[in-house]
Amino acid sequence: MNGQKISAPSITSTVRRLAAVAALSLIVVACGSTTKTAESTVPATDGTTATADTATPASSADTTPVTEASKADTLYPNGIRNVRYCEVAVLKKVAADFVLDVWNTMGFSECPQADWDAIKAPEAAAAQGGLAAIKNGPRYWTIDRVTTDLVKTADTTTFGVLKMFKGTSINFGPTMPVQTPYTIREIPRETVFSFEAGSRVYEVTDDAGHTYAMQSYAQIIDPTQTIDKLENLGSVLKLPAGWTFESKVLDAKLDVPTTNGIAYVVQDELQNTYQRIGG
Repeated sequence: MNGQKISAPSITSTVRRLAAVAALSLIVVACGSTTKTAESTVPATDGTTATADTATPASSADTTPVTEASKADTLYPNGIRNVRYCEVAVLKKVAADFVLDVWNTMGFSECPQADWDAIKAPEAAAAQGGLAAIKNGPRYWTIDRVTTDLVKTADTTTFGVLKMFKGTSINFGPTMPVQTPYTIREIPRETVFSFEAGSRVYEVTDDAGHTYAMQSYAQIIDPTQTIDKLENLGSVLKLPAGWTFESKVLDAKLDVPTTNGIAYVVQDELQNTYQRIGG
């Protein structure tokens, strides 16, 4: 240490920040409709607003975030399937509680890689007065449409040059949250995810017989993952005993709404996110 003496408060602060980063690296957060207390459950991603079927470039960075289905049609006239987005999650300590603020690029840009790479997590945390931050992305929708008023009154900010809206603030209470794959989480939000007839879906079914449709895939763990590879995920995933994976083309439209304001969500080990069909 070159003879430099470090005070106990400095050590405590450093350890706390390192612990926060370690915990955040296990968390993939969800954009919810309101601030909720998570009670040590760890949400999965996704809950922004947009509509329709296939990917089209997003509007420029000064575009107002999506607030209604009609505006989403304007932003994404060909839909959001395979549309790219990113999130920045900032962990704060508010009184005795850990609070996670989640910021999302949807409606502003499709998170260009160079702009995403330029964001440094420590700087993002410092700018928001947080203990730590994690870059959650890039991610890509596998749904065709989502109906919600999630972004209607959202705050906005900028990380680097990427403008984002605040998707949610989640209160985890006094315990640092953790996450493990294939853990069922209850996520507070009001959304309807839709898949059109003729779309391919990717589903996992748990050992209790509940089926979950993939809502987004990630390039966080595997940067080479693309939508074309998802059909063969069954040979890649290390599913728990009694769980199965299936990919199929829909004969009819499939809507996946939340149940009384709750989405039941799981993630696999690649941080792909699935929502339960039928509540």
